[in-house]
Amino acid sequence: MHRKRSEVNAVVERIRSSSSGLDMPRESRMRLLPRLRPNPDAFGSATENFARFMGTPQFLFYMTVFCAVWLLWNTLAPEGLRFDSAAIGFTLLTLMLSLQASYAAPLLLLAQNRQDDRDRVSLKEDRQRAERNLSDTEYLTREIAELRIALREVATRDYVRSELRSVLDEVLETADGQELMLQKRKPRKSSDTATTPRVQPAGRRQSR
Repeated sequence: MHRKRSEVNAVVERIRSSSSGLDMPRESRMRLLPRLRPNPDAFGSATENFARFMGTPQFLFYMTVFCAVWLLWNTLAPEGLRFDSAAIGFTLLTLMLSLQASYAAPLLLLAQNRQDDRDRVSLKEDRQRAERNLSDTEYLTREIAELRIALREVATRDYVRSELRSVLDEVLETADGQELMLQKRKPRKSSDTATTPRVQPAGRRQSR
């Protein structure tokens, strides 16, 4: 019994020792040189500036002058001062141009990638701006349609004038009718009516 327990404990310890590296964080290794972490924006901006300069006529002119001076020096200069032999086809110049081309291609690709990223962001902003303009246009169209519908129920100047004119005509007609009715109801004064004499009472006589 004691032997079985010791065997189980040994197996458990073995499992713990084998899995200790999974549940414990690994210690960072010591580096001889610090990790190079350049600023992406600054490096990308410098790369774009250099790639833009490579696509200018000035760069082609400077490269042409450099190659011409190289070839003339290694052809016309004294043999002791030459550093690139024409007999082997100017191998050093070929290597330098190949090195320049090998660096120029990644720089151009990096500049192109950054330009693609900017174009993608610009297209996204243009799409969002177009969607906002479309929604604003639809909103303004609905508002204009509602205003047109509302203006149909609003009295215009000509309509108000015509209504006032009709009301004025009705008032004038009513006034004329009332005047005629008053003239008909007014009693006429008869000029040929006889005046009755004044009769004195019988008990009173005039004293002569």
